[in-house]
Amino acid sequence: QVPLKPGRSLMDWIRLTKSGKDLAGLKGKLIEVTEDELAKHNKKEDCWICIRGFVYNVTPYMEYHPGGEDELMKAAGTDGTDLFDQVHRWVNYESMLKECLVGRMAVKPIAAPKGEGCCIYSAFLQQIPEDKTVLCMRTFIKSIYFFSSLCFLFYSYDWFQTDSLITIVVYTKQKDMNAELVIVDCQDKRLRGEIIVDDHSYLVEVGRYCNFACETFSLLVNIAEKVGKVEIILKKKDNIHWKMLGQPLEHHNTFIKCKDRGLFYRKCKLVSKMEVTHDTKLFCLTLPKSTHLRVPTGQHVYLKQIIAGTEVVKPYTPVLPFLPLDFKEPSHYDGAHIYLMIKIYSCGLFTQALDDLQIGNYISVSNPEGNFKKSQVQTSEDLFLLAAGTGFTPMVKLLNFALTEVSCLRIVKLIFFNKTDDDILWRNQLEQLVLKDERFEVQFILSQPTKDWVGKQGKISSSLLSEFVKRSRKDSKVLICICGPTPFAEQGVQ
Repeated sequence: QVPLKPGRSLMDWIRLTKSGKDLAGLKGKLIEVTEDELAKHNKKEDCWICIRGFVYNVTPYMEYHPGGEDELMKAAGTDGTDLFDQVHRWVNYESMLKECLVGRMAVKPIAAPKGEGCCIYSAFLQQIPEDKTVLCMRTFIKSIYFFSSLCFLFYSYDWFQTDSLITIVVYTKQKDMNAELVIVDCQDKRLRGEIIVDDHSYLVEVGRYCNFACETFSLLVNIAEKVGKVEIILKKKDNIHWKMLGQPLEHHNTFIKCKDRGLFYRKCKLVSKMEVTHDTKLFCLTLPKSTHLRVPTGQHVYLKQIIAGTEVVKPYTPVLPFLPLDFKEPSHYDGAHIYLMIKIYSCGLFTQALDDLQIGNYISVSNPEGNFKKSQVQTSEDLFLLAAGTGFTPMVKLLNFALTEVSCLRIVKLIFFNKTDDDILWRNQLEQLVLKDERFEVQFILSQPTKDWVGKQGKISSSLLSEFVKRSRKDSKVLICICGPTPFAEQGVQ
């Protein structure tokens, strides 16, 4: 993120979008935009960007963009969908930029394919009644894409019932299947079960006829890890015989890349809010009984709130309720809760809204996302964690995992940067953890210390890191994880 000029906050942008000003510059008209026309609008003072087939005039948004004008200009006059997905796929751009909508991209005519594939395609079409051609063309294309995406890994599901229960079985044939790879939600007569396989996911999604006792019954998920079989067990609301599981929804029984799924949210209740430091709080959210969700180590979720009529979304990394000094997750941390350590900014629109939440209020929480793999830790001998401020949050579960389950690690060292002594999160717990495991070290470094501070001072730099990041052996395998503000992360990588 970059510093914004005064009067250019998110709240200021929301006010501007509701002011009635013509932000799109077309006096309320929507047009069809060709590629040539889009390419003409590629300057800061005249910038159009296409996202998922819709074109927006982002010129008035330039000074309000948290990532700065240069980031927006990377997609000026082009289709910025891929760039958008890489940086912040979670942002609800439709809501943020609705007043900037220029129109839809013109559809380019597609030339008839040539070669052997065309013969197969033509033969396929000749067998279809004329009024069904378009639908079947889509089905054919979708089937070919689905087949190629599977890479010959075929997924299937089945279901059976007793008088009171419904059991859905998904046969993934995926070894090492575990609870973190299965996400299930049952709400509003809709069942959604997602199985994660590397960067793809398989989805079972039905609705309409589903009638589960979601409010009173916690669903059960059983996993046969060695064969990859997943069982989802739910209770019927009425003890009657079902003729079908439910009406298949649009993406039911599909296997596609996770990034193409779109985010799925469920409403979670705030059950507690505790102070950690003078400006940071630990929020505890409880998942619905009808949800099975385990956030993997190193991954984050998105929180979604409606603020002043605009949907605002921010990412946060779940933590544990405290650092387990016996190297076991607390028994009450049973997967039914999500803990978030959040810094409350005095002029932060979103965090102020979170801080205003009362116990019992609800907030929408997404599925987990992230690319971190535990195997990176399991194949390392020296682990160094560089954190600044609330960049400490991803390190909490990582610390617990490393010290509990990775016996090959010889060094686990946290280098924790903060402004003042009062800003250090869980300092006492970290110091106690040092006494519990001889492999663990922590180094606190302050950039604005008081006169009483006797520890290390300064900001992240190559000279400072060279002092603390040292191999346990000359040829040891090292993993360095870093999290903090963008300038901190960039300096650390250098």
